[in-house]
Amino acid sequence: MSDTHTTRTIGALSDAATPQSPSRLPAALTRLVWVLWAASLLVLGAHVRTGATWAVGGVLAVDGLTGVMWVAATFFSGIVHSYSRRYMAGSERVTAFFARITGFTVVVMVLVAAANTALFALAWLAMGLIMADLIGYARDWPQAQAAASLSRRYFLASSALVGAVALALWATTGATTFDGVAAVADALPPAVWLLVAGGLLLAAMIQSALVPFHTWLLSSMTAPTPASALMHAGFVNAGGILLVRFAPVVTADERFMLLVVAVGAASALVGKLLRTVQADVKGRLGCSTTGQMSYMLMQAGLGFFAAAVTHLVLHGFYKAYMFLSNGSRVTHTTPGHGHGATPSLTAVGALATAATAVAGGAVFALLTGEGLHADSGLLLAGLVVLTTLHATRQALGRTGVSPAIRYGAVALVFLPAIAVYGLVYAAVEGVLAGSVIASAPTDLTVVHVAVAAAFALVYFAIETGAYRRSERLYVALRNATQPTPETVTANTEEYDAY
Repeated sequence: MSDTHTTRTIGALSDAATPQSPSRLPAALTRLVWVLWAASLLVLGAHVRTGATWAVGGVLAVDGLTGVMWVAATFFSGIVHSYSRRYMAGSERVTAFFARITGFTVVVMVLVAAANTALFALAWLAMGLIMADLIGYARDWPQAQAAASLSRRYFLASSALVGAVALALWATTGATTFDGVAAVADALPPAVWLLVAGGLLLAAMIQSALVPFHTWLLSSMTAPTPASALMHAGFVNAGGILLVRFAPVVTADERFMLLVVAVGAASALVGKLLRTVQADVKGRLGCSTTGQMSYMLMQAGLGFFAAAVTHLVLHGFYKAYMFLSNGSRVTHTTPGHGHGATPSLTAVGALATAATAVAGGAVFALLTGEGLHADSGLLLAGLVVLTTLHATRQALGRTGVSPAIRYGAVALVFLPAIAVYGLVYAAVEGVLAGSVIASAPTDLTVVHVAVAAAFALVYFAIETGAYRRSERLYVALRNATQPTPETVTANTEEYDAY
């Protein structure tokens, strides 16, 4: 009879160096990031209280946008650092991983605080290179290296565009700071303005993985889960920060803003459809990110830059949670047995859904002031109504409680959530006021009406399942969601070690 031993496999992580944990660096860096978060809270609180902006010789400037993004970025990073201490504990290169995610955090903090366009471009480049390295973290896995190489090419192209924008502005006007750019934005020669505005839009589309540049994101699933969380909660949001910092250029011509709206709307709609044909958890999250970042750029095109910042922060909270908890959502299902079907509603349920959606739009409009005037704010409020309509119907159709409780409780769940969103939006708009353009609504045009109609059409096509009737559309969507073949492996034994 052999001896039996009880081995403790789960317990508190030690900060001391041991053979199983050869470095104290992960614990030290985790503490450092949380200290940065606390310091960021103090900076944001000081700005809210005094309205002051702290500048360092035209190189760095800590304003409202900087404070908001520092708090968000360090919080997400702190969560990822804390999570990674357990998740990455068995990795031989755990020290290198922590050094990279901490370096990424610092670079993001420099990016959002940069007052100089050249420093912003350099931070943009460094951010992309570090993220590409995290995507290829598994050195001996060919698929990971292929994904890193693909993403690096995209990020270098995006960095080249941002660098070209900074260079064109300096060569034409001598402006090297964002304040200088704001002063000359309306006087830029048409050819230079077109180059700058086009470069900004393309760079934002690449960084935020909008269609058709979403391939790098869907091919990046080789990254460790904590790196994916940092990517989806922080990295892709940089496209919104780019447009907010260069808002004086973006708002110089309403026709360009209409182009941003159209591009964002098209990508958001396609991203929504792409998500419906995804069967795996990470694939659905990737397509969701594409759709959400498209909506963020669309908000910037509507002139609501504070709404774009609010959206990227709240999306960051949501997507970080979803990636770090996605292991609990993996299930085996049999295709063709109701999978993905939209739940049906009774007449009373449909009425409750519509009433909740309209009430949600009204709450948002009253708290933010958007949608109360005949401008692009009407489209923003209308999209809130449509989003609430979709979420409410899903909740009413899937919950297992009795109909009487469902119809009464759904408003108590969704309306407070919309109120929180509206209050956060109003607070962010107040913090950004005076430091960047927080709001610059445009007049309603036929483009806005067409976008509203397109969103309504796609919504009803998805809710009724009409889009599933076209095999050609299904095949096209499936093909559009395929990652680059070199980044995919069908043999799990090849990556079980990672």
